[in-house]
Amino acid sequence: MYICLCKGVTDHKIRQVVEDGARSWREVREMTGCGTQCGKCACTAKTVAQHAIKDTLIASADDLAYAI
Repeated sequence: MYICLCKGVTDHKIRQVVEDGARSWREVREMTGCGTQCGKCACTAKTVAQHAIKDTLIASADDLAYAI
């Protein structure tokens, strides 16, 4: 689903940049340009980014727990 129409950023793109290492809304914004033009998408994009970051961190913690 398109989150930012101005920059053409989808929820999948946001999740991808988080998988690629972004760990904050600022990093996601810098990597995608999302929320930097008109700003109408910022609230929704930030929520998507926060959920993606949380899911990524939980998955990393689970991987560590199984490695022990």
